[in-house]
Amino acid sequence: MNIELRTFVFIDALQPQLASYLATSSQGFLPIPGDACLWVEVAPGMAVHRLSDLALKSTNVRMGQQVVERSFGSMEIHYRNQSEVRAAGDAILGQLGTGVEQRMGCTIPWLEIIRSITPDHATLINRQQRQGSMILPGKCLFIMETQPAGYVVHAANEAEKAAHVTLVDVKPFGNFGRLTMMGNDAEVEQAAEAARRAVESINQRARPPAQTD
Repeated sequence: MNIELRTFVFIDALQPQLASYLATSSQGFLPIPGDACLWVEVAPGMAVHRLSDLALKSTNVRMGQQVVERSFGSMEIHYRNQSEVRAAGDAILGQLGTGVEQRMGCTIPWLEIIRSITPDHATLINRQQRQGSMILPGKCLFIMETQPAGYVVHAANEAEKAAHVTLVDVKPFGNFGRLTMMGNDAEVEQAAEAARRAVESINQRARPPAQTD
C-alpha cells in the first residue's frame, strides 16, 4: 500500500508552554519541557499504527499522541535523549523506504497579527475549546494556519523560543494546523517571524508543498 509522508519534523527541545499544552491533551505518556520530539503525519490514516509500533519497539521513545482519522494519521513521540528520537525517526523512514526530503512541504494559508484585541473578542476565544492560556483584552493576537497540520507544532515551538509570548491554542490535526499566541506588539511580531522561518526551514528539505484548498 502506498503511504504518503505528509509531516515529519524533529523538535530538539520542547519549550515549557508547548510541552505543557501537549501534556494537557496527551492520551499517552506526558512530555516535559526539554524533551526531544518527533511529529509524524501520514496518509492514509490507518498506516500510523504500523509506524507507531515500529518506533516503540525499536527505541525507548514514549508516545504522547496518536490520532487516526480516515484521511490522515498523526503521532507524537518524545524522549529526553535526542538520539533515541532521531533513531525512531530513522526507523520510520526506513519502513517507508524514503528520506526526509520526501516529506510534504508546508504552506502558510494564513498568518495575521490583530492588535489591541477587544474584550468581547478575547472572551469569545477564551470560551471556545481552548487548552492553553487565556488571551487578555488589549494584547496582540497572532494567528497562523499551516498545511499539513502537524507542522504547526514546530512553528509554535520556534515562536516560543524566539519571543516572550503566551500560547493560547494549537491544533495540529485535520486539514490545517492552527496556532494562536498572545503578547505585546514587538513580541508577537518576533514570534510570527520565527514561525515563518520555521516553515521555511522545513521546505528546504521537502518536496513541493501541496496547494491549499
